[in-house]
Amino acid sequence: MSLNASQINAIKKAPTVEGVLPVFHERWSARSFADREVAPETLKKVFEAARWAASAYNEQPWCFLVGRRGSSAYQKIFASLIEFNQSWARTAPVLILGAAKTSFTHNGTENGYAIYDLGAASSYLTLEAAALGLTTHQMAGYDQAKARQAFDIPAEYALGAVIALGYQGEPAALGNEQLIAREIEPRDRKPLSEIALSAWDEPAKL
Repeated sequence: MSLNASQINAIKKAPTVEGVLPVFHERWSARSFADREVAPETLKKVFEAARWAASAYNEQPWCFLVGRRGSSAYQKIFASLIEFNQSWARTAPVLILGAAKTSFTHNGTENGYAIYDLGAASSYLTLEAAALGLTTHQMAGYDQAKARQAFDIPAEYALGAVIALGYQGEPAALGNEQLIAREIEPRDRKPLSEIALSAWDEPAKL
């Protein structure tokens, strides 16, 4: 028996931890997107959340190239994706490419934390999307040189991930057994003892 989107959400939801905001447990990276557009006012909220991420010297080095289905920006981002990602991302109504300025505006020196800050803003974006009932999937599988050329992105900007955004679709719509299997498998994470340390290779006492 095939599982529907609601059943998949139940499988993907992380175990609840008291005191942790529910959205952290509910966010996951779907590949199946419903045939439903994202309203401009909803999309605006997603980027408003990203706007308030923290950054070194409050540089806010990030910017996001936003492609809505049918736009030239969408086609440019989609064309840069590897074939595997194109096979499922074609159903996403919004494709987003993140970039970060790698020099500080106030003095022109190198900003070694620009990509880190872009990642923080992207995390805010994905969490706000989840809170609004949207799903996102972040991708490293794309041709950076092709995307840079298509958008004429200056060399001083480093590129981050491509993010597919929309409403979750039915797993069966993926039409590929490998993709469907990935869509329905439960999520897991490393234990805290491996990521919160008091010394190298020594778990912190939490």
